[in-house]
Amino acid sequence: MFPILFMFVSSLKPDQQIFGDLSSIAAFLPIGNISMDNYAAVFDRVPAARFLINSIGISVITVAAGILVNSLAAFALSRMNMRGKTVILTLIIATLIVPFETLALPLVWWVNQLPSFEMDGFSLSFTKGWIDTYQVQIIPFVANAFSIYLFHQYFESIPKELDEAARMDGAGWFRIYRQVVMPLSGPAIATVAILTFLPAWNSYLWPLMVVQTEELRPVMVGVQYFFQLNVSWGEVMAYASLITLPVVALFIAFQRSFVNSIASSGVKG
Repeated sequence: MFPILFMFVSSLKPDQQIFGDLSSIAAFLPIGNISMDNYAAVFDRVPAARFLINSIGISVITVAAGILVNSLAAFALSRMNMRGKTVILTLIIATLIVPFETLALPLVWWVNQLPSFEMDGFSLSFTKGWIDTYQVQIIPFVANAFSIYLFHQYFESIPKELDEAARMDGAGWFRIYRQVVMPLSGPAIATVAILTFLPAWNSYLWPLMVVQTEELRPVMVGVQYFFQLNVSWGEVMAYASLITLPVVALFIAFQRSFVNSIASSGVKG
């Protein structure tokens, strides 16, 4: 907590006071020349509002699509009777050992081969490549092996007798998923939401590789703006505080569900 506290406190101080307070406990206390000038300077130096809107949109869509896709995959592997589902789950989990950095360059090539749709008035045109778009920052990260595994483990703790009762009432698999399993999976949904939101919000390398237009950039890419000319550490801390607050608020809102899901997914009985 001390680095986070130092970041928030330093965002309220001018650079001279930040360095002057480093040798004492004053570095962690909002005392001295306190103001919101650094926050105002952030919006003058970079299009911070645009970056925040982009990251919020990208993260929310990735979370919503990820919950749907990963829960459907986990439901099929957990509840439906089909051959080879253990092998499929093992292969999905095995992808966790592959670092993203090794996949980044091949992934850039693949997304550059995909078709893109553009509307010009009432005419629809097709172009090749997703580079420098919003979807290139969303679609590759919707499916997630750990989210599938987490949903799978949670679904396994839900009695399958509920499925059988629903089947006797004429419910199909999708209705069982929608009306029986998912309403009982609130903690798992909250946990997947947090674990999907964090990498989407903190994404830096991927947008740096595939996004050139400033209007499409997320918040993390904006950090490099502050190290180009005349570095102001007060402004750096203010910008870092702005992009940290949504993550802290999300965790506080879902803290209980997050802890309950982690506990229940690892305990059987």
